[in-house]
Amino acid sequence: MPTYNYLCKKCEHQFETKQSIKDDPLTDCPECNNSTLKRLIYGGTGFILKGGGWHSDLYSSTTKSKKKE
Repeated sequence: MPTYNYLCKKCEHQFETKQSIKDDPLTDCPECNNSTLKRLIYGGTGFILKGGGWHSDLYSSTTKSKKKE
């Protein structure tokens, strides 16, 4: 279930909540009870693995590169 961030335009209360994608966005602020909530849009939370030990498919590298002489 995705997590959404909300901000009240009136009292500036900010919080996050888990909601189904099918649910309508919340409108009422839990602090001031006004209908001034706005769903905030953030960039993705994905990550990229870099370096020598792990691949992006989460499997570790089992072969070691050998130097030919």
